[in-house]
Amino acid sequence: MAPTVVLKVGMSCQGCVGAVNRVLGKMEGLHGVESFDIDIKEQKVTVKGNVEPEAVFQTVSKTGKKTSFWPVEAEVEPKAEAEPKAEAVTATKTEAETKTEAKVDVESKLAEAETKPSQV
Repeated sequence: MAPTVVLKVGMSCQGCVGAVNRVLGKMEGLHGVESFDIDIKEQKVTVKGNVEPEAVFQTVSKTGKKTSFWPVEAEVEPKAEAEPKAEAVTATKTEAETKTEAKVDVESKLAEAETKPSQV
């Protein structure tokens, strides 16, 4: 079985896919790449062959797309264990949510201050 390199590549359109396809196509045959698959939905690029992971990473990075190695735990981790983590993420407030709550709090205090008579 040929070694496999899996990358996470920021692709938002078919033009992005075409750029990644072009650079990997140049590696096919000459540089040990036997086959590759590009999944825009998962932003996942899988390369099979007798290749150096760093060489594949560098080649795909030349497209200008944000590129990183696919997290190993995401491939190995069973779904039953992944579900509680998803709940923990949804329970955490985003920075935008925190700012919105702070803005609402400040606005309500301003409105309250405007309705109270001044005690000067």
